Amino acid sequence: MRGWWREIAGLVLPVACGGCGRPRTELCPPCRAQLTGPEPRRVRPFPEPAGLPVVHAAAPYADAVRSVLLAHKERGALWLARPLGSALAGAVEAAAGRSDGPGAGPLLLVPVPSSRRSVRARGHDPTRRVALAAAGRLRRRGRAARVIPVLRQRRAVADQSGLGASGRFANVAGALEIVAGGARLLERGRVVLVDDLMTTGASLTEAARALSAVHPTFTPGLIGGAAERGFVRPTAAVVACSPSSFDINRN
Repeated sequence: MRGWWREIAGLVLPVACGGCGRPRTELCPPCRAQLTGPEPRRVRPFPEPAGLPVVHAAAPYADAVRSVLLAHKERGALWLARPLGSALAGAVEAAAGRSDGPGAGPLLLVPVPSSRRSVRARGHDPTRRVALAAAGRLRRRGRAARVIPVLRQRRAVADQSGLGASGRFANVAGALEIVAGGARLLERGRVVLVDDLMTTGASLTEAARALSAVHPTFTPGLIGGAAERGFVRPTAAVVACSPSSFDINRN
């Protein structure tokens, strides 16, 4: 209910730029350029955890990008889901590659789930909202895409923001599972895990583990025609990650 009122308020009340605070604009051109101007890139945290999918990000988590993500996530600036979704759509396309390659089909965006407690506290699920905006953007570009929220938390986890790297991995290890019936949905297209932000890679690594628990994963092209019928190892896309992850380029 609170999220609904926030969305109505955003339609009728003056807003300020989510990146710099400039009045009467949702997102000014310079801040939008920081979010959606760069080409999405493959990013890798250091150290890179075993089991982390190949991740593409739209922008470094700094300056206006950081402000926009926090305004949407923590302060209920729901109108920012649109530009954030545009940025995520670009990262999804970079992660998924060609639309006619192995595992071709609709893009299936699988959001990393938020805890019920954080959704209640914020009044909305920010990652899912941005994923829905990204899927809409992809469809308008002519690429079939849908959001399938098949991951859920099987146990309570602490807030990751207050934990160090080792604590984050311990916090989410074994915490996710696939909902009933979700395995069948994963066979209907090209799976891309999505999140708003990657820091250590703990959440995306756990999400990939949960997906692999219900399907054998393989690299496209190594099992002949099976790649056209089976489950392709997921890739991942995020709006932002730490600037150091952009700086690391290990081919």
